[in-house]
Amino acid sequence: MLALRLTRSAHPAVQLRRLLVAAASAGTGFLLLCALGHALGHPDTPALSTLRLAWCAAPLAATVYFAIAVARTDPGTRPRPGLSAVGLGPARLMAISATTTALSCSLGSMLALLVFLHLRGDLTGMPFDGAATDFLAAGRPLPLPAALTLLALVPLSASAAVAVTLRPREPVAGAAGGARSYGRFGAYRRTAVRESFGAYGRFGKQSGAAARGRRTVVPAPDREGAADSSGTGPGTGPEDAAGAPPATAHTPPSGLPWGIAVLAVGLAVEAFASRTGAGDSAGDRPAALLGLTLSAVGLALAGPGLTHLCGRLLQTVRPGALRLLAGRVLMAEAARIGRPLGVVCAVVSAAYAMASLQDGQDPSSGPLVTLGVLLVAGCTVATLLTAAVEARQARAGTTAALRRLGAPTATLRRAAALRAGALLALFGPLTLVVAELSAWPLAR
Repeated sequence: MLALRLTRSAHPAVQLRRLLVAAASAGTGFLLLCALGHALGHPDTPALSTLRLAWCAAPLAATVYFAIAVARTDPGTRPRPGLSAVGLGPARLMAISATTTALSCSLGSMLALLVFLHLRGDLTGMPFDGAATDFLAAGRPLPLPAALTLLALVPLSASAAVAVTLRPREPVAGAAGGARSYGRFGAYRRTAVRESFGAYGRFGKQSGAAARGRRTVVPAPDREGAADSSGTGPGTGPEDAAGAPPATAHTPPSGLPWGIAVLAVGLAVEAFASRTGAGDSAGDRPAALLGLTLSAVGLALAGPGLTHLCGRLLQTVRPGALRLLAGRVLMAEAARIGRPLGVVCAVVSAAYAMASLQDGQDPSSGPLVTLGVLLVAGCTVATLLTAAVEARQARAGTTAALRRLGAPTATLRRAAALRAGALLALFGPLTLVVAELSAWPLAR
């Protein structure tokens, strides 16, 4: 009931994002049901039906990824002072967020079932003069347990992913140099600076230590720049008095070498698959599809590192205040913005490469392929826009501090435009190069 109340009282922008999650869930559920209908209508070709079901993994992953991004920006489940006193601690807020995600995805799954039954003619007459009966299995009994099992994949996967992402986490003291040490008279504590043996006897040391407090809690590293030490919501990371992000936000992401390595392996696998020869359809080229998947995964892994590198390049060669501001923001938001941006580039390059694999031998799957491509592209772009909203919420304190210091609004807008232009200048050509390198061996 609490999740329903929070859902009803949310801001219209939040409700719009939840409706988009429901729409993505409806599209994915419809594709899953169409794969089931094709299996029922073509029992003599189980391999082709299995391939259609496997292709649904990409829309499913995109929908779950979008649901996680929406849950992270939900202000209704963000920890606020006083909520723990009424029983709304980090674990309870995480459960509410997972429940809200499950409700949105369940709404989409029910809509997908209604549309599927309507197209089959089970609810009313057969629409479109029966033109879509190839993947609907019209006239055959629909196994309800199998249909419900497929429809439950999206709500269960999305809610479980949200619960894992927003689960409460304990602070990691070792990341900031706050290893446990023994203080005065054997009392243990966490401190970032060790004292010498004679430090206690110095004049004023006792009062200074008492003013700072006997226990110094080291903040946990920001989970992709989006959560605080409790790990329960976006934009609640530890900030100083001026609203600046934590020092760990400028740490270079470690996924750039791995992303480049996986991308190189994927391109090599695609080139090897083109030399060994294969059939004309996508199902006859498993090695090529594996290489294409590895290339997309490598580009997604390299996204945060490339974003951090882009921010560092903006600050080279005697930068001014505008370039320093834009570069610092990109470095601080590398993990939050870079990964969705890498995923968008991976989807674009994969879609360009997959266009060379379409043989057109199965015209009945054309609308479903179009729906799947639009669904994956729409979810990834919506995830990137949601991450941008999350980044804006996270740096709201910094922006307010800059305005209090007299920074013009036009300067902040020019810095945002400079960040967008720098990212486009780096990721645009990179996406085109990876797309061409991926499509060249697949088209042979």
